[in-house]
Amino acid sequence: MTTPISDRLSGDIRAEGERKMDWARQHMPILEALRDQFTDQRPFEGEVIGMAMHVEAKTAILAELLAAGGAEVAITGCNPLSTHDDVSLALDAVDGVTCYAERGVDDDAYYEAIEAVIGHDPTVTVDDGGDLVFAIHEDYPELLDTIVGGCEETTTGVHRLRAMADDGALEYPIFAVNDTPMKRLFDNVHGTGESALASIAMTTNLSWAGKTVVVAGFGYCGKGVARKASGQNADVVVTEVDSRRALEAHMEGYTVLPMADAAAEGDVFVTTTGNRDVIVGEHFEAMQDGVLLANAGHFDVEIDLEALGELAVDTFEARDGVRAYEMADGRRLNVLAEGRLVNLATPVSLGHPVEVMDQSFGVQAVCVRELLERGEEYGPGVHDVPDGLDREVAETKLAAEGIEIDELSDAQAEYMSSWQHGT
Repeated sequence: MTTPISDRLSGDIRAEGERKMDWARQHMPILEALRDQFTDQRPFEGEVIGMAMHVEAKTAILAELLAAGGAEVAITGCNPLSTHDDVSLALDAVDGVTCYAERGVDDDAYYEAIEAVIGHDPTVTVDDGGDLVFAIHEDYPELLDTIVGGCEETTTGVHRLRAMADDGALEYPIFAVNDTPMKRLFDNVHGTGESALASIAMTTNLSWAGKTVVVAGFGYCGKGVARKASGQNADVVVTEVDSRRALEAHMEGYTVLPMADAAAEGDVFVTTTGNRDVIVGEHFEAMQDGVLLANAGHFDVEIDLEALGELAVDTFEARDGVRAYEMADGRRLNVLAEGRLVNLATPVSLGHPVEVMDQSFGVQAVCVRELLERGEEYGPGVHDVPDGLDREVAETKLAAEGIEIDELSDAQAEYMSSWQHGT
């Protein structure tokens, strides 16, 4: 079995990880409020929570919170390039937490770390992308009877789990954290938009102003990238396969084109679809010299790097985190972060803003609490997060910000709930 990160890396960098965690902790008031509750109530006493997440400072505060609530936490990464090793070491030193995540591991080591987490016999899973859940179902079915439920963080994972449920293969309840308003409206839009563009800018040292940015997919993440790029004075082109989303992009003022046409127009391409083969060989052949290719979807399948490699006569590291592919005609196409999640996988990436992840991880935490308090009420399959939990997190955030809102009067509440009031 893979050993914890502290058995494989020097502890010299641990202090930097602790400093990153301390900074994040100061800016996560939702998790702070929940930590006060969980430390007092110990709702996870005796439970084992298995996690496969992006192991960086904000995630570390979530794992620390769950351990403070009494759980044994075993965690690894959900992307080979998104782990911060200093944070991983610092997290492994937290009481009640064992961390296996290490940056830059190959596929074999990546899945060995997931198996190491499963080796703790989790009773709850907290996943980002679905790899942990699928590994349990495929290789450790004996654990399914003792797992109460799980939570899934991201769009890609929810899509995979819904397909699994449709096939009758999902054996325990999982909350689609990605689909609840406190996650989707903030994390997907503002988090992805801000962090993807920030990572690209910091990695390349290039400006957005005056560039044509092609955003593939106009879901919540694509909307965020398009909105933030437009706000930095870029011209935005959207590509879509869904007619309603394409129309929405058009009505919001963006140019909408098929990728075959957009390929010749763009300076920067950002994929946000969660699907494969979004940018392929024919598109590379039409692109202009110097384009940037970045992926903000979960897996590294949206940009066909195999086809790009076959077209290239040479490849080299143009900058740290940027690989240039030189074509026979001299054009260079630049791929960031090996086509992996650009806001977490470039060398300078920090992921979503702390305040945004405070909200998403607050939803994760209350969903774990819900599963352990009322898990028997949920059958196998993908479940929406109960609205009351989502509102609890929103109210906690408002209170932390000192923001007060109105309440419905009894008459207003009765009016809104009745069909009998007419003209």
